[in-house]
Amino acid sequence: MERMIYREIPANRTILQAAVLLGVFILAAAGAVFYMEEHGHIVTGMNNQIVWGLPHVFAIFLIVAASGALNIASIASVFGKTPYKPLSRLSALLAMALLAGGLAVLVLDLGRPDRLIVAMTKYNFSSIFAWNIYLYNGFFAIVGVYLFTQMARGMPAKAVKTAGFVAFVWRLALTTGTGSIFGWLVARSAYESAIMAPLFIVMSFAFGLAVFILVLTFTTRVTDRKLGPKLLRRLGRLLGIFAALVLYFTAVQHLTSNYWARNGGIERFILSDGGIYTTLFWVGQVIIGGLIPMALVFHPTGGSKPASIILASVLVVLGGFAQVYVIVIGGQAFPLDTFPGFTASSSFADGVVHNYSPSLPEFLLGMGGVALALAITGFGMKVLRILPTNLSDANVGQQ
Repeated sequence: MERMIYREIPANRTILQAAVLLGVFILAAAGAVFYMEEHGHIVTGMNNQIVWGLPHVFAIFLIVAASGALNIASIASVFGKTPYKPLSRLSALLAMALLAGGLAVLVLDLGRPDRLIVAMTKYNFSSIFAWNIYLYNGFFAIVGVYLFTQMARGMPAKAVKTAGFVAFVWRLALTTGTGSIFGWLVARSAYESAIMAPLFIVMSFAFGLAVFILVLTFTTRVTDRKLGPKLLRRLGRLLGIFAALVLYFTAVQHLTSNYWARNGGIERFILSDGGIYTTLFWVGQVIIGGLIPMALVFHPTGGSKPASIILASVLVVLGGFAQVYVIVIGGQAFPLDTFPGFTASSSFADGVVHNYSPSLPEFLLGMGGVALALAITGFGMKVLRILPTNLSDANVGQQ
């Protein structure tokens, strides 16, 4: 067994190539922002009915994944699972980076980013959005302190555990706040449900862990650092459990909604008659993002192979984007029930399903947020001692 040593990652050829690629996406996103700023949101697929478009899908995915990426550090510090302790620094760094990427997309999609000053100086505490400003800023501060306690020399173990516990509670509050944006939006029949908060929490567990596994495996391979197969298998099985929980809470959500007669329309729309939204739900979310990853990681022999765990992580990420797309876009596409019990029709497209086609600038802005999050993570690993040099099973198991 070696002593656990943390070192900065080297700037080798593969790392530099990845940095250039991320830079290209960030520059493309900046160009998309200036293009939308100059011409207005008319150049996007968004309209008066669907006001949250593809950038919001990317932003919400990143924000939710940020909470889940901290899960590894929480398991180590709060629940005392020592094999995860060497991964705690990367967990905290990635969590802050993902949140930064998600919030960057939100701010730049406002059309008038300067209006953020109004949101930061005038608070309407009857709005969940005002609450979230405190939750997001608090997350940066608390997780930053948590990372400092892990890296500082001579820091008492009690201080690390206390900081980890506060970060654990805060991340649950943050994801609850994000889910409550939809759960408390009673005007949309696809959203209004208390189950949205716990659903978003388990979504964060799955999405964040999938992103964490991909970042960890990529970094260890391109820097020639050992990563124990048993540790990776443990992460893979944990991912399978989280994917199953997402399917469970999704089933509860739709069963509950189907029990209400007034929600029959939205349930038929999502589950059978919604076209692209129905396809994304069953194929993207349920099969690609849930059933196949579970089969991969729980397979008696194939589940122990790194390729299976990496593929499962990629599929969970893809399924996660499909799930958020169905929630955000599909929930807006279904017409508002303005007068319950009556049929409303007018020249303003009342009572009809709204069309939405994402534009290239929207996609580039969303991808720019992903690239920014990964670039922050890579830069942090380059200048700080985040990742251990040896994560072999023999070395990690004794920590």
